[in-house]
Amino acid sequence: MDSTLITTLQYLWGSGEMYSVGCFLILFIITISEPKSLPKTSDKCRALLGDDLINEISSYQNIKEDIFNYVLEGEFKSKTYDELEKFVDKFGSRMSGSQVLEDSIDYMIKLTQDEDLNDIVTEELEVPHWVREQEKITMLEPRSKNIAVLGLGRSISTPPEGVTSDVVVFSSFEEFDNAPIEDVEGKIVLFNAIYTTYGETASYRTQGAARAAEKGAVASLVRSITPFSINSPHTGSQYYSENVTKIPTAAITLEDADLINRFYNRGEKVVLNIKMQSSFETKTSRNTLIDLKGTKNPEKLVIVSGHIDSWDVGQGAMDDGGGLFVSWAAPIILKRLNLRPKRTVRAIFWTAEELGLIGASAYAEKHKNESHNINFIMESDEGTFAPRGLSMAGTQEARCIIAEILKLFESINASTLVETDSPGSDITVIVQEGVPGASLHNANENYFWFHHTEGDTMNVENPEELDLCTAFWTAVAYIIADISVDIPR
Repeated sequence: MDSTLITTLQYLWGSGEMYSVGCFLILFIITISEPKSLPKTSDKCRALLGDDLINEISSYQNIKEDIFNYVLEGEFKSKTYDELEKFVDKFGSRMSGSQVLEDSIDYMIKLTQDEDLNDIVTEELEVPHWVREQEKITMLEPRSKNIAVLGLGRSISTPPEGVTSDVVVFSSFEEFDNAPIEDVEGKIVLFNAIYTTYGETASYRTQGAARAAEKGAVASLVRSITPFSINSPHTGSQYYSENVTKIPTAAITLEDADLINRFYNRGEKVVLNIKMQSSFETKTSRNTLIDLKGTKNPEKLVIVSGHIDSWDVGQGAMDDGGGLFVSWAAPIILKRLNLRPKRTVRAIFWTAEELGLIGASAYAEKHKNESHNINFIMESDEGTFAPRGLSMAGTQEARCIIAEILKLFESINASTLVETDSPGSDITVIVQEGVPGASLHNANENYFWFHHTEGDTMNVENPEELDLCTAFWTAVAYIIADISVDIPR
């Protein structure tokens, strides 16, 4: 991150207000740096690490193989998939603040206790609870048509009769900024930005309503943030700005966005009626912490994590049930194999990620005086498809250590180290304080086809790939937690 962004984040973090979390997420999404691959071997890394440490890391090959054999061929084969399947089928979507989410947290605690792992702590916090109710968009002109829609998180409601107005279409914020206020005032704004990357395009979802309201729009719509669609709208969070009128906002499908755009480009008047009803309040939820205590330095932590909440569509199998369960499995597998590393392996199930990294922000605040004990933090929140390595933030020496560890996984094509300032979502609030961390880098080319839609179900998960992720996640966590050196900052 550049110094200006870091200063901004520090200011927002210090304010302690819910609004700051939303702003932080906007900044996080917008500023994800383009990844670049670290050379697999380099003279620089050899000079930084030395032969003794390189040889020590390579000596974990047999333990890594033991973990893989246990997960891929032994008693744990398909267990991650089976447990995930039972979980998402039982609970379905797990919206922040819902009773279903709290019941799912209790279920995960019991599932862990059944494995005779009882070092479990929950930490309460206040979370947003936004409930989607009626949602309907009807095209009135130039022809009658129902428009598929999903309201965006925290959207306000329309009046009972809805909002009816002409539509104006913009392909970019630049085009919108150049439009005179009178072209926007009193209209429904559609941002029809073509998907490039999630980091770039999601800003239209997160900021669209606030930007449109600044010029007097009565509602805003966004082309769903996805490269592919079968008429499926994608929901997600959006954030209202202070001192700007809040307007209803929703996502529509690629197909409907392009249809409206074609009418608009031909000079035909497009009139929509938008009816949206929702409620918003604050509820109590919990982060869940599960520890496999270290044998030598139990106060030092290697954290594996995923978020347990999901959007209210689909089953939340991919986002983030898979990440939740590979992180649950890591301490379970190590306990079963009697592999006790020197440092503590802590699994965290973040709550309320989808509505603004609420759980992670609360954890960072509660444990801010202990962050020096976080040796390394990991998160899986972009799919659990075939593992390819890690996306990591940290010093050059830290990256060299992780790159050396990843060499042990060349046989499954998971030795890639990708450099990024912002790995993961939840863990960014901790990594930006200087803690080294990484997210799972996996073959998730189709992840955003299903992201935040009704299509996020068990059908997108693969048992063999989930086993590979589980074995990889567990082995990496163990090696980092057991090697003789801390990951440097």
